[in-house]
This record gives sequence, C-alpha cells and structure tokens, in this order.
Amino acid sequence: MREEENVACRTPAEGRDGVTNIPTWKYNAVSDAIISILNKDGAAFFKDLHEKVRERLDADTLERLGSLKWHVTTVKLEMEVRGDIMRLDGKGPQRIALRD
Repeated sequence: MREEENVACRTPAEGRDGVTNIPTWKYNAVSDAIISILNKDGAAFFKDLHEKVRERLDADTLERLGSLKWHVTTVKLEMEVRGDIMRLDGKGPQRIALRD
C-alpha cells in the first residue's frame, strides 16, 4: 500500500513552532479554492472564507475533507507562511488577499 503524501502546514504566529501534516490532496483542494476566491473578489474576510470555500468544493470532496473550518484555517496559515497570501492592514475583522 502506498503511503499518502502530506504537506507540512505551519503558522506565521511568533513563538508557535508546531507543524501539522495534512494530505496533499486536501491542501491542494482548499488552497485552490482560496486562490479562486481571492482572484475573483480581490480580498476576503477570514470569517467568511470557509463558506466561500464550501461553495467551490463538490460534495464528495467536502465529505472526504472532514472539518472544513479547521482545514481552511490550517491551509490559510501555511499560505501566509509561504507568502502566497497576506493579511491586509486595518482595524476590524481579518482580511486576506493574494500577495503581489
């Protein structure tokens, strides 16, 4: 049996060194959805992100994924660490956008 490939997901938070490994297909499904959202909308509120991701994933993927909110948060943090996305400055709810 072939071992499933994983992506090591990190956090940009100071003092938090933990790594969470998730299957590559889960990372790709969620990150592709986030990129699609940000390409279309320009920016998104983090609090709305999981519902927007839900709209872009098919029922089978959603069922196999498990906790959508957890995966969206984990993938978003890794995308920040990689420099794919960034948090926008300003007060109020956290907003994210693609990095230029």
